[in-house]
Amino acid sequence: MATVPTQRTYTAPCPGCGAPVEFKSAQSAYAICPYCQSTVVRSGEVLSRIGKMAELFDDHSPLQLMASGRITLDGKDLPFTLIGRLQYKTEAGIWTEWIAFLQDGELATLSEDNGAYVFTRSATLSQALPDARSLRPGASVSIDGKPWSVAFSGQAQLLSAQGELPKLPPLGEPFDLIELRSSDGEVLSIDAGRQPPGVDRGRAVLLEDLKLQGLKDASAKEEKGRQFSCPNCGAPVQVKLQNSKSITCPSCKSIIALDKGVGAELAFAEQDEPVRPIIALGSKGQLQGVHWQVVGFQHRMGQEPGDDEQFGWSEYLLFNQKRGFAFLVDSSDGWSMVSPTTGAPQITSNGRTAKYLGTTYQLQSAYEAETTYVLGEFYWKVVRGQRTKNRDFVSSKGLLSLEKTASEVTWSAGDKLSSDTVAKAFGLTDKAQLLKRDDPGPFVAAKGVAFKTWLVMAIIFFVAISSALSDCSGQSGGANRTSGGSYGGFSTGGGHK
Repeated sequence: MATVPTQRTYTAPCPGCGAPVEFKSAQSAYAICPYCQSTVVRSGEVLSRIGKMAELFDDHSPLQLMASGRITLDGKDLPFTLIGRLQYKTEAGIWTEWIAFLQDGELATLSEDNGAYVFTRSATLSQALPDARSLRPGASVSIDGKPWSVAFSGQAQLLSAQGELPKLPPLGEPFDLIELRSSDGEVLSIDAGRQPPGVDRGRAVLLEDLKLQGLKDASAKEEKGRQFSCPNCGAPVQVKLQNSKSITCPSCKSIIALDKGVGAELAFAEQDEPVRPIIALGSKGQLQGVHWQVVGFQHRMGQEPGDDEQFGWSEYLLFNQKRGFAFLVDSSDGWSMVSPTTGAPQITSNGRTAKYLGTTYQLQSAYEAETTYVLGEFYWKVVRGQRTKNRDFVSSKGLLSLEKTASEVTWSAGDKLSSDTVAKAFGLTDKAQLLKRDDPGPFVAAKGVAFKTWLVMAIIFFVAISSALSDCSGQSGGANRTSGGSYGGFSTGGGHK
């Protein structure tokens, strides 16, 4: 278990209720009283009450205050303890930032977004930041001599907080947020609502690599779902995932929007049933060493510019509490497993190649994708007819897919799976022939290979920004469909958005 050497802490009575409020870090200026939820600010040896914090949104995170772990930063193995928690939202969804108190006395941030995590520290840049108005999704920019791609640009606001905090944006007041990604997997998050803008820099991490202790006891968590009547047919609808933004009625198959919360007026859209999932919703299976559960299903159609022929494929939305979401893609030419990337591959000026983590990928297809049918729960507000513009790249090491909407650019990556692997993973060996697909050999980045022949991976990446929801899902063109699945509009998980 990570331990932090004894240091001087400061404890004083809460100005609101008199309960003790403790500050472990000298950099923490604010704290939330754990008893009365008062927001207090420290000025020397005096605490002042400046308001009351809203209740936290229950995101069923395995993390909690005072959980401890270890991380390697700049070649040093540093213990840390989680001492604070901030919950933010955009029109796309909600994410959490945990304040990590490092053994060296510094503070860092562990961002959590639908099961994906990014560890960042405050960064100082040697050059002035470009004008925020020029940092639009998809734009490229050089900062401190390093190329970055703009993955997200929009407004966010603080929902609630807990514990010790080095900063405290005004509750409920929107501020501008920009997220950049690099080809080596780094994230640069810019809080443009501050002057000078706040900058954090880091990269994705896995919970198991942080050697965390003191996590919530999953076995003790009460599994309580939400239930309501379908606004179309009146049948009971059970919501199991806390962050679901859309769900389909198990009876009439209507798509029901949950973005305003159960209990609010529920919008719905009827749909016919052109396809049925082979792997049933709720099925559990182990793929690539991770235990997954199927929580959603989506069918998509794609079409390349100037081509009258359309191609179709299916995507199963998978969930794991510590890994978040991934997509199992079923096409006529094979199965694939894809997940969003943290970094943003660099595309050459002619658009024919993309480089990521030292590997060069060749363009295989460019196309538009459309969602035609959905079942189950989704972490974005999915609707039929959602369209995205996609480009797929391939190398001997796997697949990359770019998905673009008006407000966000998403990359995802993955690998092919054999039909037998999928059948065994979900205990469907009796349906092996039904699951059988062409299982081609290693990827070959040869020119002229029609993506529409491979159609391997696709991920849903959401960018819902309006009730009409124009984005999200889908992806990857013909051959290898690797669309970008992220959390409701957040690019590749765990960022500061």
